Amino acid sequence: MDELRTERLLLRRWRESDLEPWAALNADPEVREYLGDVMTREQSDASVAAFQAEFDERGYGWWAVEVQATGEFVGFAGLDDVEPGMPVTGVEIGWRLNRASWGHGYATEAARATLTFGFDTLGLQEILAITTATNQRSQAVMRRLGMTHNPADDFEDSSADPDGPLRHHVIYRITP
Repeated sequence: MDELRTERLLLRRWRESDLEPWAALNADPEVREYLGDVMTREQSDASVAAFQAEFDERGYGWWAVEVQATGEFVGFAGLDDVEPGMPVTGVEIGWRLNRASWGHGYATEAARATLTFGFDTLGLQEILAITTATNQRSQAVMRRLGMTHNPADDFEDSSADPDGPLRHHVIYRITP
């Protein structure tokens, strides 16, 4: 499925016109606060190429998110396989929006459509969400979606600074 529609959003495949606003989003230190270093334009463009290839291969991945009323690109949302080396396996839901789009309910709206797609179209039996323990905004979205957190699932990211805020991670889960 190439696109999903919600009341206000269009989750769709990536376009060339998305590259510049995506790069600006990834160069924003506040947007990247819980993700690590900001990305260069080249890294940002390469991420879109990888998203497109993975989507073509699997039939799911990261959609570009735009506001239907204006056509404005505001970020991404979708599903991805949990990265190798993590303490869990499965499919993870995620989102990343530009700062101007925070606080409008777009992340929750896009994530709800993504969950429906994952359960109803892909037939997934569980979807995970993983973030740093300090990322309270994303955890609030996870709770609004009905996802649950078990502290026994928490883990330390060995690739992060041992004393840094990106070390401790939490996992939220949801089933159909």
